[in-house]
Amino acid sequence: MKIDLSVVVTDEILNLVLKQTTSGQIPPVVKFGHIGTHFDVMDKKFPLENTERRGILFNLSHVKGRDIEAADINIDEVTEYDFVIFHTGYLKEKKYGTPEYCQSHPELSDALITELVNKKVSMIGIDFAGIRKPAEHHRADQYCADNGVFVIENLANLEKLLAAANGQPFVVHTYPVNYEGLTGLPCRVVAEL
Repeated sequence: MKIDLSVVVTDEILNLVLKQTTSGQIPPVVKFGHIGTHFDVMDKKFPLENTERRGILFNLSHVKGRDIEAADINIDEVTEYDFVIFHTGYLKEKKYGTPEYCQSHPELSDALITELVNKKVSMIGIDFAGIRKPAEHHRADQYCADNGVFVIENLANLEKLLAAANGQPFVVHTYPVNYEGLTGLPCRVVAEL
């Protein structure tokens, strides 16, 4: 069984996101890199080994009004090279691409991010716009990238994956667009159970 975890980019979504970022200073190719399911490149190359990783999903939909902490998950289940995915339900609650979606999303605590980096995971996947809010977004993504971890933003269909995986690990296939010079790379992410 395969479940597509990628946001479907429609004309409506494209127009909504581009309208928010249009200032005359951001080239269209840069905007393209940050629409839908993607990761911020942070001056790193995506290793081909990351195209297939063991996935583990944590349901954090009950955590509201505070950072997601290491104590909210069983960190002992996480192993080296994992693709760790956090389901908060945020993508289902808020319309993707709206100002609220982009600015008021959940956050992973710095302590949790550090624990995941120390575990040497390959990727962190989230169903919202960034592991930290806009003011700290770049810093957190750069810290992860400098330690070999990519953050995949805006994952979809995590409730389907949650039901199908039933707490068991699965395989995640991730294929970013092979486009040089973008600050973000859109990608297709598929879970295989």
